[in-house]
Amino acid sequence: MTTAHSFGTAPADIPDFPAPRSAVCPFDPSPELRNLTRHGPVAPVRSWGDSTPWVVTSHAEQKTLLADPRLSADFSHPGFPSPVDPRHAHAGKTDMSFVGMDDPEHARLRRMVSGAFTVKRIEALRPVVQKMVDGFIDDMLAGPNPADLVQALALPLPSLVISELLGVPYEDHAFFQNNSKDIVSAVTTPEARQAAHTNLAEYLDRLVGEKLAEPGDDLLSKLAELIDAGELTRREAVTMGVLLLLGGHETTANMISLGTLLLLQHPDQLAVIREAEDPRVIATAVEELLRYLSVVHLGRRRTALEDIEIAGRTIRAGDGVILLGELANRDPAVFPDPDRLDLTRDARQHQAFGSGTHHCVGQPLARMELQVIYPTLFRRVPTLRVTEDVARLPFKYDAVIYGLYELPVTW
Repeated sequence: MTTAHSFGTAPADIPDFPAPRSAVCPFDPSPELRNLTRHGPVAPVRSWGDSTPWVVTSHAEQKTLLADPRLSADFSHPGFPSPVDPRHAHAGKTDMSFVGMDDPEHARLRRMVSGAFTVKRIEALRPVVQKMVDGFIDDMLAGPNPADLVQALALPLPSLVISELLGVPYEDHAFFQNNSKDIVSAVTTPEARQAAHTNLAEYLDRLVGEKLAEPGDDLLSKLAELIDAGELTRREAVTMGVLLLLGGHETTANMISLGTLLLLQHPDQLAVIREAEDPRVIATAVEELLRYLSVVHLGRRRTALEDIEIAGRTIRAGDGVILLGELANRDPAVFPDPDRLDLTRDARQHQAFGSGTHHCVGQPLARMELQVIYPTLFRRVPTLRVTEDVARLPFKYDAVIYGLYELPVTW
């Protein structure tokens, strides 16, 4: 693990990480982290005491490093830059399947689920998701006014979609949502985080057991078939189930609530979505929202297996590396006037889903859900507005995935 870098005149010059976002601009990356760019595309930060991993701020260098096999995603490396205090790692260590592995094991396990997330298969689900969205909006309009959009729409929609895809009973959504909240929190106790992982693992293990006995037409059943064939262990299937259940609803739920709030703050841009008749216009708008918001806001983390020379810096073997997508997505070299929301911009080069071999396997599903939900919501509820000042809204400053705990709306 790196303990000293050349930065300024003394180690004290190294800024702390993570750094808080500005309450004045809650949609923007941290001003302190953006300030790192003046030191070049690669700079050290101080994280968890004496740990000083590298932060990569530029789009080009991030894309290069995410494709570099000399960077490891394995959580177990001593220099891995933990998103939580590593002094408590013994109490919070968890198995997150292939996201914490390197090839060839990463590729072997990823292939077993990637077929369920092809663009063709996900597009076949679009009418089903449209019906779900309409149903949740029907319920919201028939219920109390004001309403919390997070509980009425943003959280239940992706939870229901991933439940159907995996073969998880949606009636258990409160259980897995509550446990997921502890897992993605950056401030929960290590004991609570471990307990949440254990709860979800035991829950998925029971479901895998049921699928082994009585398979259905869902992803967990397909994993059970692989267990029977000797291609997958039951533990591997369970950890993949936990990963997909978590990833399938947490990130999309936060994008729905944050994107809704952002669009309500920019009525000219909201009109682009509400008035669009061409699905390609909606797809372009969603890519810009993904770029602008970048809900994975504590970075993609790696450890250097060998010395790496990049941008005039030497990342030593054993050094931690944090690749900040929200800074890459505001890189003016790739996105002119990057702090301006422009739903007509071609933002497809964004790093919201990462890149390289570890890019998000579920990105076609997330894109499709967002393409359905935003136009449907704003066309069906044209008078939608937030009841609280933005400065008083409960943003998830304390979570690995950025978003809103609540979004009170009326119509």
